[in-house]
Amino acid sequence: MTRTLMQEPLVAPKISEPSSTSATPTPEALFSATLVSPAVADSLPESYTIRPLRKSDYARGFLDCLRVLTTVGDITEAEWNGRYDWMSTQGQGGYYMMVVDDGSRIVATGSLLVERKFIHHLGMVGHIEDIAVAKDQQGKKLGLKMIQALDFVAEHVGCYKTILDCSEINEGFYLKCGFKRAGLEMAHYYEKPKSN
Repeated sequence: MTRTLMQEPLVAPKISEPSSTSATPTPEALFSATLVSPAVADSLPESYTIRPLRKSDYARGFLDCLRVLTTVGDITEAEWNGRYDWMSTQGQGGYYMMVVDDGSRIVATGSLLVERKFIHHLGMVGHIEDIAVAKDQQGKKLGLKMIQALDFVAEHVGCYKTILDCSEINEGFYLKCGFKRAGLEMAHYYEKPKSN
């Protein structure tokens, strides 16, 4: 099966780092800014930018933004740097984490994980995860724009589909984003032993 890519140009005017012609990350970003959707970047409120995650985003409130979604934990900067370095080296080409920055802090985030498969002639599937919007920024359609931006990345890196899991209460939002119900999520959680 041959995949036809969208013909939208890959240079975004409202990102806050220089663009390049390859998908190779810069030392400052988890992946190349050329994968940022120009349409999404142009649709953001004035002074807002959408861009790849940077190591320096630890100090710009990235983890605080994620806390809107779930428990994050007390992650030190050294732990953050270790995980970021792993994602940008061993995980390169598999992790696409994006942020919306309002000029002073991170106000929205989302992740695309690319799974490389043997089926569909070595096809790739995008998994959208961890969509979070700061409470004081909700209602500005930043969640929708993040989904659109991650879906754009998935298509442009060659995924044949993108999937996500959500609660039934959020199903309507994802239907508006162009997704459709396609199955049932199952989970098996592992309990860590409690320390005495």
